[in-house]
Amino acid sequence: MLKVVAFGGGRGLSASLRALTRLDIDLTAVVTVADDGGSSGTIRATRPLLPPGDLRKALVATADPAKSEVAALFAHRFGGDDFLTGHPVGNLVLTSLLERHSNPVAALDAAARLLGSRARILPMSVTPLDIEADIAFQETAFQDTALPDTAESTTTCTIVGQHDVAVADGRVLDVRLLPAGATACPEALAAVAEADWHVFGPGSWYTSVIPHLLLPDLREAVAAADARRILVLNLSEEKETDGLTPAGHVDTLRRYAEGVRFHYVVSGDARTLADPGSLNSAAQSLEARLVAADLAADGVTHDVGALAAALGSLLVEDGG
Repeated sequence: MLKVVAFGGGRGLSASLRALTRLDIDLTAVVTVADDGGSSGTIRATRPLLPPGDLRKALVATADPAKSEVAALFAHRFGGDDFLTGHPVGNLVLTSLLERHSNPVAALDAAARLLGSRARILPMSVTPLDIEADIAFQETAFQDTALPDTAESTTTCTIVGQHDVAVADGRVLDVRLLPAGATACPEALAAVAEADWHVFGPGSWYTSVIPHLLLPDLREAVAAADARRILVLNLSEEKETDGLTPAGHVDTLRRYAEGVRFHYVVSGDARTLADPGSLNSAAQSLEARLVAADLAADGVTHDVGALAAALGSLLVEDGG
């Protein structure tokens, strides 16, 4: 059975996991642990634990259909106006498990048993991480209050925090992880080394996909593995990648992927289908072949069946 490791976080990783669980493979998810928004941010602000949100989403995405009631419970988010407001039940359950187990991997394995998960869910690091980014902001100044002429200047600021980076109005110039000396989860490194395939994306580019390449030992493990690699692009821009073309996404990732070769770039973006030229050149810069297909359920969401078919055909037809 083929061993596949999927990298990412949030809704993007959930989409790839829902697709990959339709295939007959041995699946592992390696999940970012830098979320500091919403419920996860509230929990990690007072407890020195991994943020549970992205891990919960991966667990729910891979839950056994026979455990649908448990999955629905994990996904249920409290309404109202009290201390529970905005917290998904699964985040609270994971927080409890993370406090009860000294090794976060054991906590996630316990949660996976509750949900009958069809994949092993691992954190990219057992250390809670933060995203730090240098962001360029365009400032417009009026030259004369009586005239419409304006001048633009650029200001560069450093922002810390996954949520703040994701919603910043400026253009991301560089992204890093804190603490700088963080290391990858040992079980994740082992899964990477043993895999036949690595699948990156889709997902928030700077805060969910690229972070896996920012941990030196994880990037080195990816580069050293014999696995073949697929990069799945988003269907549209997000706030953090506003103005970045599909080719720009590939070029940006390549900056952080030193020593890592990709074999396929998969795109369902309508812009690619209409004009694949620039993206094809960007894919070739990764030594990869472009695979363009209609993968959209809507403008921003991948159709799970179409994505499963696209990934399955690559995994089955290309034996490496």
